[in-house]
Amino acid sequence: MTDTQLHDLKFPIGEYNKTVNPSKEQLAAFISDIHLFPQRLREAVESLTQAQLDTTYRPGGWTIRQVIHHCADSHMNSFIRFKLALTEDNPTIKPYWEDRWAELVDSKMAIEFSLHILDGLHTRWTALLDSLTEAELKRVFKHPEHSTPFKIDEYIGLYAWHSNHHLAHITELKKRKGW
Repeated sequence: MTDTQLHDLKFPIGEYNKTVNPSKEQLAAFISDIHLFPQRLREAVESLTQAQLDTTYRPGGWTIRQVIHHCADSHMNSFIRFKLALTEDNPTIKPYWEDRWAELVDSKMAIEFSLHILDGLHTRWTALLDSLTEAELKRVFKHPEHSTPFKIDEYIGLYAWHSNHHLAHITELKKRKGW
């Protein structure tokens, strides 16, 4: 497999490109993607067998099961980061080792537990995002591994991309395998 092919499998919708100062229309589309993600994810995996769930989406990548559990982990962390930015002045968030989390025993469990988490979490997250004022959308948090702060309005776009990125890992694998 060539480096280009591997890159395409790793980033099936392309690498993330930050939308600086997103418009109201862009934000509405991002929030819609976040809102619809649990349903779209559930639909993408509902017919998969346990063996298919334990298939990696690319050489050296996670299994579909790990991707689903990762989404629950990542989106819970993101939701908390949003809430910290909304309730504290310029907070510094705590990063985590997502690759290590994906190796813990709970990432090998049935996917239904993480699908339930995503259902409830995204309902709450969407309600929060839909309520944000212009001033709240410009609030920021610091990530200790990055030099520039993250603005909430731009971070919404990142998580819309993140949802679609991981969904595409699953849907593209299903297409390649003919599932």
